[in-house]
Amino acid sequence: MNEYTKHEIKSCPRCGSTFECKPGNITQCQCYAVALTRDETVFIKEIYDDCLCANCLIKMKQLYKEKQILEYYSSIKHDE
Repeated sequence: MNEYTKHEIKSCPRCGSTFECKPGNITQCQCYAVALTRDETVFIKEIYDDCLCANCLIKMKQLYKEKQILEYYSSIKHDE
């Protein structure tokens, strides 16, 4: 199979749902619609070794934001 047409069915390691991963055509992959910052990507990669479904990417993006907020407020409390 040509690397540019490589598609595979994967199971999301977070929720267990199946999805089609399209590393050979990333703009057509379900994850392409979820914009992640570099820090969000690093956060997710620290927890998971493989691709997540788009729904879990969105949830992990939100979890990262919540973590940042908690860390911010925690640092303020310690400064008082």
